[in-house]
Amino acid sequence: MNKLHRDAQAIIQRSIEANLPGAAVRTALAGHTFQGEIYLVAIGKAAWTMAKAAHEELGDRIRKGVVITKYDHSKGPIPNMEIVEAGHPLSDENTLRGTQLAIDLAKSLGEKDELLFLISGGGSALFELPQPGVTLDDIVDINSQLLASGADIVEINMIRKRLSSVKAGRFAQIAAPAKVFTVVLSDVLGDRLDSIASGPAAPDLSTVADAKRVVEKYNLKINDTMKKLLEQETPKSADNVETVITGSVSTLCRSAAEIAKELGYTPYILTSNLNCEAREAGRMAASLAAQINNGPHSFQAPCALILGGETVVHIKGKGKGGRNQELALAAAEGIAGRCDVVIFSLGSDGTDGPTDAAGGIVDGNTVAKLAEKGLDIQKVLDDNDSYHALKAIDGLIVTGPTGTNVNDIAVILHQ
Repeated sequence: MNKLHRDAQAIIQRSIEANLPGAAVRTALAGHTFQGEIYLVAIGKAAWTMAKAAHEELGDRIRKGVVITKYDHSKGPIPNMEIVEAGHPLSDENTLRGTQLAIDLAKSLGEKDELLFLISGGGSALFELPQPGVTLDDIVDINSQLLASGADIVEINMIRKRLSSVKAGRFAQIAAPAKVFTVVLSDVLGDRLDSIASGPAAPDLSTVADAKRVVEKYNLKINDTMKKLLEQETPKSADNVETVITGSVSTLCRSAAEIAKELGYTPYILTSNLNCEAREAGRMAASLAAQINNGPHSFQAPCALILGGETVVHIKGKGKGGRNQELALAAAEGIAGRCDVVIFSLGSDGTDGPTDAAGGIVDGNTVAKLAEKGLDIQKVLDDNDSYHALKAIDGLIVTGPTGTNVNDIAVILHQ
């Protein structure tokens, strides 16, 4: 492994470590005074980590809790809490079971009780109980359509929340008259509370007209029951809720910049709001690399160009991959033959699409290595099969579940 790859690995590992939710949860709790009995509900990919930190801080003051997280994201029992692992990115029967447990807990609360509600990315899929007349199969089908359409997370959640009994502020209503103290690890660009986990404790900013536009834009197939629900307006207030955002993609980018600087690179955060096709973002990353050292007004090496956000993929092929792997692979052609550049992209939660990889990393040798394996980048991209291509040349980034989820980060390292 050369210096560029070693530095890339250091940025990956240390920036994720700097954004683990434990310390952020403890900071949020230190600034809050609980008046009554404390109960807990944690949802999302970082739910276990957040709940564990809360227990370490509050101990047996938490009378009872429900933790709903993705399969293989729990690291053991937590006192006084029931832990449910469920499906992501598509809800399953365990999702419904865990959500019902959370609803039962919320319904049992009185005016003097307080619910500590911990939210992280993935909460939309992991926290779900469909509206009456809507089935789990309906939810899975519409989510599959949305995920394959190229819709962004705000658009996806506009539809999800209208078909749900707990999204769009409805869970906060269920918990009333108890107060709800919400601690959020944001995976939504702009930290829009009504879109993070589809806003179960936040007033909804979107309208019926917005939801209809999403259905028309992506030609979504919905049944009559869904159509009627999309005509109903969602809650526009959540008076019993106090919310603190503990982390986001902006903090992830800043961490990567600090680490890159320590390693001898001049860091530039180009954006923390990357929101486009993964393939186009990859090509843009390669074009940015080509402009480094290109005259007095360009970036000068050694430097690290950092892009945070979340791209999308229009799935047309039958392969396996994720947006970060596709971004990295799409960047490879533009840096072919160069020994001074490495480009990587990864999801901070350690999971990129339906794979065990967090993302991908490419350099000037990637195209040649693929050719030796009989693989053509364009054909791979057309089949959305970035996972198998990168795996064949040891180009996958595999971290395992990280315990955090604050969007994605792509870095162009130039020495």
